[in-house]
Amino acid sequence: MTNLPIGGTTGLCHETSAAIDEAATWLATTPRRQRGKPAVPLLRGRFGLTAQEACEAIREANLIWARSL
Repeated sequence: MTNLPIGGTTGLCHETSAAIDEAATWLATTPRRQRGKPAVPLLRGRFGLTAQEACEAIREANLIWARSL
């Protein structure tokens, strides 16, 4: 990852936010039976996220899923 300036109050750079968004979208649209692993280790390995970023992606995926109901 490049050393991009961190902005706003989130403490996340744009590149990281994009990875979180991508992971959240994937998680919200992929059936649980197709994932195979617990979400945090899966997102860390598949998208290169930290544990904190993986948790943020899970939170975002839950919001995406709730909006789709």
